Amino acid sequence: MMLKNEQLGNQDVCPECGSKNIVLDNDSGEKICNSCGLVIADNLMNDGPEWRAFSQDERESRSRVGMPLSFSVHDKGLSTMIGQVGKDAFGRTIPSKTMFQMLRLKKWHIRSSYQSSVDRNLSHAMTELSRLTDKLHIPKPVKEQAAVIYRKALEKGLVRGRSISAIAAASLYAACRSTGTPRTLRELGKVSTIDKKDLARCYRLLLRELTIQMPIPKAQYRIPKIAAKVNIGERTQQAAVALLERAEKKRTTAGKDPMGLAAAALYIACVMNDEKRTQKMIADAAGVTEVTIRNRYKGLKEALKLEI
Repeated sequence: MMLKNEQLGNQDVCPECGSKNIVLDNDSGEKICNSCGLVIADNLMNDGPEWRAFSQDERESRSRVGMPLSFSVHDKGLSTMIGQVGKDAFGRTIPSKTMFQMLRLKKWHIRSSYQSSVDRNLSHAMTELSRLTDKLHIPKPVKEQAAVIYRKALEKGLVRGRSISAIAAASLYAACRSTGTPRTLRELGKVSTIDKKDLARCYRLLLRELTIQMPIPKAQYRIPKIAAKVNIGERTQQAAVALLERAEKKRTTAGKDPMGLAAAALYIACVMNDEKRTQKMIADAAGVTEVTIRNRYKGLKEALKLEI
């Protein structure tokens, strides 16, 4: 018998063997102990959907609820809107007088949605966040966290007197740092309308006022990003990650730029695996100088006692 491994709460205990490993078989409507096989209850009511879905898209399209709440939308996705005006629910053309009345209602509905300054501020900021995430190919969960950080900054009054775009970009960078997404201030400054220096100032303000604790950035996370730009194989990438892990255990990576360390480790791995990549190619891909790679190369070579 095929069981759907839907674990129930810990309050369900088998009266025969005392096991808490209870499963629910929705096909037969039975609650069964997975340890001794005792049928604890039968004829249970199935409160799931009566339709079947074989993919995630099909499951979402057949759902009877709307989109989930999203912090990256200025009203969290709870707003209503008047759609296309011109036809009724049955597809019949409505009279001109009614159509003009609906157009006026739609216009004033849109105006009233952005009546307060907070709504206008959030609308501008969330639009800027969407633009930056699209440019930098940032995942949606990171975007949601950036929106939460911006909303906290807005509630605390940190946006007043400052650029909305600057605080939004700084919130996105803070979300990238906290989630380990490899994006630098330099990359953010290229796609943003705000200077890199102003972004750094706003980022420090968010950390100070919102008491955000940032994890220490790891150079290992930068390896795939650099390797993809210069077409380096998976074996070489794994060798570079192993070198950085050895260096981290010896505490030789503290205080060093993660991108420079990743570039140097990747260059050492290329030399060890006979992949011909120059220091200039890797430096351009990592956004650092060749001098940085040479300095980090010497440091890693001495700390790990490599013979190259």
